[in-house]
Amino acid sequence: MFSNEWGDKVDEFVAFALRHPECVNGGTAIRCPCTLVKCQNKKFLNVETVKVHLYRNGFVPDYYVWIYHGEKQVHQRCSSSVRMSASETDQMVSDNMNHTTYHRMVCDAAGPEFNPDEEPNAEARNFYDMIRAGDKPVYEGNSKHTQLSAAVRMLEIKCRHRCSQAWFDDMSNFIQELLPQDNLMPLDFYSTKKLVRGLGLPVQVIHCCVNNCMIYWGDDSDLNSCKKCGHARYKQKVRGSRNRLYIRKLKVPYKKMHYFPITPRLQRLYASTATANEMRWHSEHHMEDGKMCHPSDAPAWKHFDGCFPDFSSEVRNVRLGLFADGFQPFGQSGQQYSLWPVVVTPYNLPPDLCMKEEFMFLTVLVSGPTNPKGKIDVFLQPLIAELKSLWGVGVQTYDISKRQNFQMRAALMWTINDFPAYSMMSGWSTAGMLACPHCMEDSDAFRLIKSRKQSWFDNHRKFLPMNHPYRRNTKDFIKNRKVTKQFPGVRYGDEILKDLNNRGLRKVIDVDAEVVNAAISKTCGWNKRSIFWDLPYWREHLLRHNLDVMHIEKNVFDNIFNTVFNIPGKTKDTYKSRDELNKYCRRPQFAQNLVTNKYPDVPFVLNKSQKKDVLEWVKKLRFPDGYASNLGRCVDAKKLKMFGMKSHDCHVFMQRLLPIALREFLPNRIWEPITKISLFFKQLTSSSLTDEELRNLDEQIPVILCNLEKIFPPSFFDSMEHLPVHLAYEARIAGPVHYRWMYPPENT
Repeated sequence: MFSNEWGDKVDEFVAFALRHPECVNGGTAIRCPCTLVKCQNKKFLNVETVKVHLYRNGFVPDYYVWIYHGEKQVHQRCSSSVRMSASETDQMVSDNMNHTTYHRMVCDAAGPEFNPDEEPNAEARNFYDMIRAGDKPVYEGNSKHTQLSAAVRMLEIKCRHRCSQAWFDDMSNFIQELLPQDNLMPLDFYSTKKLVRGLGLPVQVIHCCVNNCMIYWGDDSDLNSCKKCGHARYKQKVRGSRNRLYIRKLKVPYKKMHYFPITPRLQRLYASTATANEMRWHSEHHMEDGKMCHPSDAPAWKHFDGCFPDFSSEVRNVRLGLFADGFQPFGQSGQQYSLWPVVVTPYNLPPDLCMKEEFMFLTVLVSGPTNPKGKIDVFLQPLIAELKSLWGVGVQTYDISKRQNFQMRAALMWTINDFPAYSMMSGWSTAGMLACPHCMEDSDAFRLIKSRKQSWFDNHRKFLPMNHPYRRNTKDFIKNRKVTKQFPGVRYGDEILKDLNNRGLRKVIDVDAEVVNAAISKTCGWNKRSIFWDLPYWREHLLRHNLDVMHIEKNVFDNIFNTVFNIPGKTKDTYKSRDELNKYCRRPQFAQNLVTNKYPDVPFVLNKSQKKDVLEWVKKLRFPDGYASNLGRCVDAKKLKMFGMKSHDCHVFMQRLLPIALREFLPNRIWEPITKISLFFKQLTSSSLTDEELRNLDEQIPVILCNLEKIFPPSFFDSMEHLPVHLAYEARIAGPVHYRWMYPPENT
């Protein structure tokens, strides 16, 4: 029961909120400030429901100034123990800025006003002054747009509809005729860009060789032709009408890239009250019960702190992760064009903010039409130069949470890519029999006689304890073979760098790199010296390049599902694989019948009626909103298969559905290993992990893979079926998987 006094205060609060129309939605709904997770000033409810919530649950903690309900914000310094969360602060800013998307964009870049104890540096001061000046309404009485938000809106329309500069100028002139004379609307495209440029988020357009040999940047910025292939930098002449030649007045390059410096955006994180405090979270939180919930809890982070105490002593220094992946902007059916964005994200932030879309910073955009492949280092030169500067010198940055300037430095922790891009970034070839970047030359992969494909069959007994009975098994694996060798362990940075130097590998930006590296790559798995080795601290990292769990899990699922369902063209149980099976293993029961020339059925393949039952079950499945897509749309009842499944669909099916779907149809000796690999990925991708759990997974996964080898033919085991053996180790070293996989950048 609540007191009458409490009820009166709630009525007073509701009446106050209703007196401010800008905070009321639909005339009767206001934001509910109760403590329920779904409310907390996020959700609009009718006033009677708000009253009931407040009677039962009370107000959200520290909500003394009713900023979501019409009371003006009082700028004051808040201690770290009493402050709004980042999400509340960001919401507060968006509410005060009249709920427009463009105001929110501006505030994401700028942050709210401040009341400094120490004067900001000149750059920050100019920026804040520009924000204040641009925050004036377009004309007196307009509450929807400020000068800055209107300019951003116009530019957004121009980009979305691909309008010309002339159209923009004409439309600006027409808008001027509609507005009062004393309006602040920019007059043309030039003045609009000039205003928005003050946000301090610059872009550099850099010319490139059409063959991806070099970029015209730094000391090479004045060259007119490629210093490697000799191709011209500019399109010199163009044929006009009546067969006359015209010299271009403007020099048009054959190819160009875009570089977005990361320093201003990292400075913005400390310029905004929404994120400045959160950027220190990694040093202020403590592990609970030994569970790693963030990369800062992992050994790799702590090892780096120990190697560079001068860097780690300033907790505001930034740790970064780098993503790179290509895509086709025109889709599979359109023009073949490969576009490669490179994205950087800070890891200082807490779990509820880290890896979110607003903190994914596009830094490099490599235009097509061709894939840069191993030459991507050419386009990373500006980023590496900036990272070296941020490490060695840093940049003066204003921290609004502490009202002081400090010298911000930054370090790149690792890269995150799919397996082909792993080769592009690391320099280790991920194709062929040395594809595993952890095993390297210690790989036992071989080429199959009939299929002519590389197989990682029987590559996992070396990870087992020396006394494990599977090591002495000569029947279920490669026949007549015992395994006595042990996996030597992962090589560290100093050892790898020494190997690269001894082999004489070149960086792709060197003039003679292509010839020298091509000759060396024939004798080892290296195909170049990665540009990341130019970073002074790169050799000290325990993990430099991550195996992407997202793509590995998808490939493992595809292989299991397509083989169990015997999908033509995708199953690993083919005629060639049966023909070569007994050349490697003792499985005479699956050999070809010499009388009928047919191959017997195998126990790991479903029959027609079983396939129908599974697909009908999948078609009827329903999931909570946001949990998974509609898998029923992927069912092809005629061809008895599933198609069009995205990575997340495979993720859900692998971890949640596969053991249930196959439980009634497969023998236990086959169902159990498939279920265990499913549970392995489920446990591996947990949001929090302990060292003991990961050590157990590291011990279990070789046994699971060996049990799968006892079931499936050698052609089943390509590099993707081998890589899970290293995933638990990487998680134990670098922390939870969801900070190091490709879902966030691909969803962005």
